[in-house]
Amino acid sequence: MITGRRQIYLLFVGDCIALAASLYLTLWLRFGTVPTITTLAPYELPFLILFIVWTLVFYSAGLYGKRAALLPSQLPDVLFKTQLFNILLAAIFFFLLPSFGIAPKTILALYLIISFGLLYIWRLTLYPFLSRRRSREQAILLVQGPEADELYAEVNNNPRYGIEFCAREPGHSHANIRITDAPAIPSPAEHNASYAAGQTISFEEMYEEVFDRIPLSRLAQSWFGDNVAKSDTIGYVIAKRAFDIVGGILMVMVTIILIPFVCIANRIEGSGPLFLQQERLGRHGERVIVYKFRSMQKDIPASGEWTHEGENRVTRVGAFLRKTSLDEFPQGINVLKGEISLIGPRSDIRGLGERLAEALPYYNERYRVTPGITGWAQINQQYEQGNVSPQSVAETRMRLAYDFYYLKHRSFGLDLIIALKTIKKMFFRVSVW
Repeated sequence: MITGRRQIYLLFVGDCIALAASLYLTLWLRFGTVPTITTLAPYELPFLILFIVWTLVFYSAGLYGKRAALLPSQLPDVLFKTQLFNILLAAIFFFLLPSFGIAPKTILALYLIISFGLLYIWRLTLYPFLSRRRSREQAILLVQGPEADELYAEVNNNPRYGIEFCAREPGHSHANIRITDAPAIPSPAEHNASYAAGQTISFEEMYEEVFDRIPLSRLAQSWFGDNVAKSDTIGYVIAKRAFDIVGGILMVMVTIILIPFVCIANRIEGSGPLFLQQERLGRHGERVIVYKFRSMQKDIPASGEWTHEGENRVTRVGAFLRKTSLDEFPQGINVLKGEISLIGPRSDIRGLGERLAEALPYYNERYRVTPGITGWAQINQQYEQGNVSPQSVAETRMRLAYDFYYLKHRSFGLDLIIALKTIKKMFFRVSVW
């Protein structure tokens, strides 16, 4: 019923065609003749490699997100910046691998202009036409509560969804959505007939599909046994650990490089230790000591306070480190030790974690897996202005909904998606929403 994935596939196929057509037109303009198989042969392998890298950059920049087509005013800027970055990658690629025998200066300059034009036409003209819905199925929402209100507003305000809610029937015994044949709000007789003949889809499944998080109000303890208690496959365990080892080594190397610069900046701003040690909660609630660059005035290892509470404040150096996530890099040693992972639900400082466990039902269930430095919540949740993490129970409740989604759907493929989007968040600073 929801065809978001199909639209993502359509965007991907269209982008591949646009990139390939751009190469063809570039060579035509560069050499003044229609490219032949012989002309194209030297460019096939290097540009195939680049196409793969470029589509990964597109994904990291949010160009395959569910809302990628909803904000066309931002799209030209995002496309241009992304393609400019891709061309820079291509220049580095050909510089490091001269064996391809291609001198791409003029070709890459032409390619940047042509590819931007074709992608712009595809994304803003052809794709909206091909993905436009001629009609939407009518549905009755049989759920009540804030999450039902949220789903109702999101679906009805965005025509990209395949259904539209024409009525609500709160208080029904089943948390479902009923598809009807009624063109508008049905009369009681029409409602009864459509209810008998229509199909039913799960509210929880649609909510997950639309928001990429779990509706917490629908949770019961049995949900964790049905969706989270599964054992990870041996392939996933090995791949995830290998990924952690490589990432942990890189983080430690970056930390060593950063130490003198952070030390000097801290000394200029004031006194205080370079690193801090925090007692955090690991898998199954075990206590682990993690290492970070100090970003606050005081080191309070097991505080139960939010950042804005008390007199402890983020330093100017710390604000930069937090914004760029560089304060997290000393945790590479914890990753190598296996105490935390690169990807997983965010670990809490012990005091704050205990406070949140008292305030939120099922909160400790997020520790069924090894916590991570970055995760599904960090790349999806929008915090209050100036915050890089939840600073209230309400924000943490939202984070928990994303964490449970990760626990249910965890896989190496999802971990790679999180890693790519984390890189985008750290370095690209572009997004389509």
